[in-house]
Amino acid sequence: MNEQTRTEVEAAAFRRLVDHLRTHTDVQNIDLMNLAGFCRNCLSKWYRAAAEDRGEEMSYEDAREIIYAMPYSEWKSMHQREATPEQQAAYDARHPKHG
Repeated sequence: MNEQTRTEVEAAAFRRLVDHLRTHTDVQNIDLMNLAGFCRNCLSKWYRAAAEDRGEEMSYEDAREIIYAMPYSEWKSMHQREATPEQQAAYDARHPKHG
């Protein structure tokens, strides 16, 4: 596979992942963090970093809006639930605080 095709395939896979996450709003970010070690916010940060690596200025909120397909505050009010004690305990076990 040549470099151009590889880049196009990777971009298509990324777009499909983002579309999948947009469709499955019932999957909470904390669930993604607990299972996969990343979430929609991580994707937003990676997107912003990739843009900035290429000389494009982008705020974190702009990157979030690209990933969430709406302002984060709107998505949060529509879809985000409070983490259960079990979810929070799993998160804390996977991401121990550095003391």
